[in-house]
Amino acid sequence: MSDGTGPTGEAASVRRTVYIISDGTGETAANMTRAALVQYEQMDLNIVRCKNVRTEAQVESVINEAFEKQGIIIHTVVSPSMRTKITELASGKGLLSVDLLGPLLTSLDRFFGVHSEGEAGLLRSVDERYYKRIEAIEYTVKHDDGKSLADLDQADIILVGISRTSKTPLSIFLSHKGWKVANVPMVIETPLPKELFEVDQRKIVGLIIDVDSLTRIRRNRLEKFGQDPGGDYASLGYIEKELQHAQEIFRKNKRWPVFNVTERALEETAAEITRIIVARMGLPDKFLF
Repeated sequence: MSDGTGPTGEAASVRRTVYIISDGTGETAANMTRAALVQYEQMDLNIVRCKNVRTEAQVESVINEAFEKQGIIIHTVVSPSMRTKITELASGKGLLSVDLLGPLLTSLDRFFGVHSEGEAGLLRSVDERYYKRIEAIEYTVKHDDGKSLADLDQADIILVGISRTSKTPLSIFLSHKGWKVANVPMVIETPLPKELFEVDQRKIVGLIIDVDSLTRIRRNRLEKFGQDPGGDYASLGYIEKELQHAQEIFRKNKRWPVFNVTERALEETAAEITRIIVARMGLPDKFLF
């Protein structure tokens, strides 16, 4: 591609076409092919990616086009019958074909002593779950501690509680499971944001904690950062007032389930919250963990 000449110095007058056939996005085959084609930079090349090819009619169409262009076929197709079809049709047209996935699957079947299912699109499904998880984490970080009330309605779960009731750790944990979580702090003499009452109330979960545990947690936190633990934030009287304030709000909003996080494992509380949300929102059991 760089100087228009082939390895022997002859002019590369004919543009070569590489056809990539995939039953998914074709990203894996494209990346591998590009890595190999680095060795042929002097060639005039065109890459045609054919995605979601899952029927014999689709295969025949691609092979016929490749025959017209006298291209090469490179494929990552899971189905054994489809791989065989590609190989047979390409061979019948005198075309080279390279199976990137078949030999690997065959070797892995032999190694694990099993027969793989040959289900198309599984990698794409994994990718979609990955990107959903990343999106959930980004949303959760953006909506931590009431920092943003924009698109609050897009949250899957909204946690409400006073400071140090595990709102942030729970939010982050749940986001890594693919849940978009917002958390909103309760502060004495500061009304909860109106946006909270404009969203689907079935998504909202309250968090509460034992007064002694909260006092200890707050004092330890202040001492850890070299701050004076003698102020209102860690005082027993002020904490009792905060908890009473929270309980009063929860009594007024009876649709919000309230979880006591005292001495409870994060995973246990998160699992209970998701069970409640799945049941309330009518979601399938696959959302449980």
